[in-house]
Amino acid sequence: MIKTIGILLIAAVIVWMEVPPLLEKQYKKELLVFSILLAIGVGLSITLFGFERPIPNPFDLLTFIFKPLNDFISHLLK
Repeated sequence: MIKTIGILLIAAVIVWMEVPPLLEKQYKKELLVFSILLAIGVGLSITLFGFERPIPNPFDLLTFIFKPLNDFISHLLK
């Protein structure tokens, strides 16, 4: 629980430092991208460190998707 609070506090400090200049310059798209990336990062950090759960490797998903295609093409080329 303390790790989760620590991650949220660090995220709050990052927001406190980064958002006001983006709002001053009216960078709405940059603020949206920043918010999305920060939310993903905080969510993954809380999952990994706060709940101590493993995060799946993105390469496993790519292997799951492209292995049948690779096998099919390999079979055709034989």
